[in-house]
Amino acid sequence: MEADTRFRAMGTDVHVVVVGGRVELLELAREVLDDLESRWSRFRPASEVSLMNLMAGYPVRVSAPTLELVSLALEGVRITRSRFDPTVLGDVIRAGYDRSFELLAAGTAGGRSDLRRGSEAIVVDPVASTVTIPTGVGFDPGGIGKGYAADLVVAALLDAGAEGVCANVGGDLRVEGRPPDGSWAVAVAHPLRAESTTVLSLRRGAVATSTRTRRTWGPPHDRRHHLIDPATGRPAGRGVASATAVAARGWQAEVLSKAAFVSGVEEGIDLLTSMEAEGLFVDDAGGVHRSPGLDRFTAERERAVAGEGTRP
Repeated sequence: MEADTRFRAMGTDVHVVVVGGRVELLELAREVLDDLESRWSRFRPASEVSLMNLMAGYPVRVSAPTLELVSLALEGVRITRSRFDPTVLGDVIRAGYDRSFELLAAGTAGGRSDLRRGSEAIVVDPVASTVTIPTGVGFDPGGIGKGYAADLVVAALLDAGAEGVCANVGGDLRVEGRPPDGSWAVAVAHPLRAESTTVLSLRRGAVATSTRTRRTWGPPHDRRHHLIDPATGRPAGRGVASATAVAARGWQAEVLSKAAFVSGVEEGIDLLTSMEAEGLFVDDAGGVHRSPGLDRFTAERERAVAGEGTRP
């Protein structure tokens, strides 16, 4: 049996493909994501992430998925040497992303926020299952939440009897287990043209793409995007239209694609290869740049399954 479903969750489009098992597993995927959104959305006042930010300076008891999310985010800071930072929430708000993306107006200006960056001072206590966000700092799960959510969906469906699973959560794609046709084929969209840059062939692993061309807002003379450079506190502008990372886990691919995007093409490729990951970049002129080892993932046939590739 092969079945798939598409729906909205975590503020984005989701596509899940299941090979083997019961068709009811598709509903389980929706339940997992709905639960994670209730815990992680910064736009839900009662979510665990919102409570962590509201109670900054004090330990907040959280669920196991949230504890792990914060731990992985801090690991992302470490492995990218702070080119990924989950505490850019104040910068995101000041750029104008102060409400769910669907509500952003074309003329949105910068919002008001006194939040500063400070991931190095976040305290995770696995024994007490608490997280302490420093006073004056805001934690934003952002993309890593989607990447880790894809990991959790895949794990839940495999545990429930699926033989193979692909979960694409807003462009953060994770595959594991038996694919439909020998390997999972994943199209990587070109951010500036109506075509694919390549088609990747994976037996397991993850792909994530970060691009400045999708989540944008503001008037034509001041277009902004959500990919903040922690070094400047502003939307990154290093001549990159999109950066794609191929890694073992969804959270890793998401962290690395963001860090590579803000690094620029040359430094971004160096970062990916130093982490034993691969990827490709599209520059602002539409040129495609690949990491040296990406060819081992390139599919022979230019076709895409499993969630329309990695469109964010």
